[in-house]
Amino acid sequence: MGGMIDRTFAVAPMMEWTDRHCRFFHRLLTRRALLYTEMLTTGAVLHGDRARLLRYDRAEHPLALQLGGCETRALAACARIGADLGFDEINLNVGCPSDRVQEGRFGACLMAEPALVAECVAAMKAAVAIPVTVKCRIGIDEQNPEAALEVFASAVEAAGVDALIVHARKAWLKGLSPKENREVPPLDYDRVYRLKAAHPRLPVVLNGGITSVEQALAHLAHVDGVMMGRAAYQEPWRLLAVDALVFGDVPAFASPKDAALALVPYIERERSAPGTRLHAITRHMHGLFRAVPGARAYRRALAGAAGKPQAGAECLIEALALVRDGGLDRPQELAHIAA
Repeated sequence: MGGMIDRTFAVAPMMEWTDRHCRFFHRLLTRRALLYTEMLTTGAVLHGDRARLLRYDRAEHPLALQLGGCETRALAACARIGADLGFDEINLNVGCPSDRVQEGRFGACLMAEPALVAECVAAMKAAVAIPVTVKCRIGIDEQNPEAALEVFASAVEAAGVDALIVHARKAWLKGLSPKENREVPPLDYDRVYRLKAAHPRLPVVLNGGITSVEQALAHLAHVDGVMMGRAAYQEPWRLLAVDALVFGDVPAFASPKDAALALVPYIERERSAPGTRLHAITRHMHGLFRAVPGARAYRRALAGAAGKPQAGAECLIEALALVRDGGLDRPQELAHIAA
C-alpha cells in the first residue's frame, strides 16, 4: 500500500483556502510537498461546473483530489473522473465537522460508520489505479479514541486504503462550531503514534496543530508523514524550508520575495483571461513576510489593489518593492536559505 506518492510532507486541504491559485503559489515555495484540493462533494463533481471546480495547473503535481460523500457508486464515479483528469490521489474526507457536511452524511459523522467507509474505499480502489486515501479524526463525540480509531483504521486498511491521514483531535459534532473543532478539542499525538505502531504496514500521516517545519521533523520519528494546515496558509514562508529540511533537497527559491516574483508570469496569464481578478491570487500571499521591514506596507498595498478591478501583476511588483528581503529577525526555518 501507499502508492508511488511521497507523503512525507503535505499541505492540508482547507475549504475556501486551497483553491488552484493558492496551490500554484504553494508549489512555487516547495517542489516536493503533496498538495490537496479543497473538499468537493460528489454532487458538485457529478452535477456542477466540473471544468471550473476541477481545474488545476500541471505545475501543481503531485496533487490529490479530496472528495466528500458516502455513496459508493457516486464516489467511484468521482474517483474515475479525478483519475482521468490526472490527479495523483483520491482522498475521502471523514474529518470535516460542519453542519452542512453532517446533513449530507459525510465528513466526520462517518467515523461512526467504519464499515460504510470501508465500502467506499473498496469501491474507489476498484475504480481507479491511483492511490485512495482517507482523512479522519481520532474519534467523534463520546467515542473512546483508543477503540474507535482502531476499529476505523482496521476497517479501511482491510479495504485496501493507501494511507490514513489522522487529525489528532476528536470532532464534537454537537456543541462546537467547525472553527472551534479545529482548536478546542485537545491534540493527542500519542494516539496517532500508537496507531502507527499497531499498523506498521499502513502509511499514517499526522495532521493537526503543526506550526513549524521543525515540529514536523520531530513527528516524522513516529509516523510516515505530516500534514500542515493553517500555519502553511497563514505563514506560507514556512514552506520555503520544506524541500531542504524535510527532503534534503535544494530550496525552490532563496527568499520569499524571489518566490513571489516568480508568480508574476502566472498572474499575467490568469489576468489575460476574463473573470480572474488579482485579489483572487494575491489574497493567499498576505502572510508571506514575517518580521521583515516593509511587511506591513506590503500587506496594505496588496489590500489596496484588491479593490481595483483592473489591477494586474504590476501591483504585486510594487508591493514587493516595499519589502526589504531579509531582516534581523529572520525565522529559524529560513536561516539556512537566507539571501
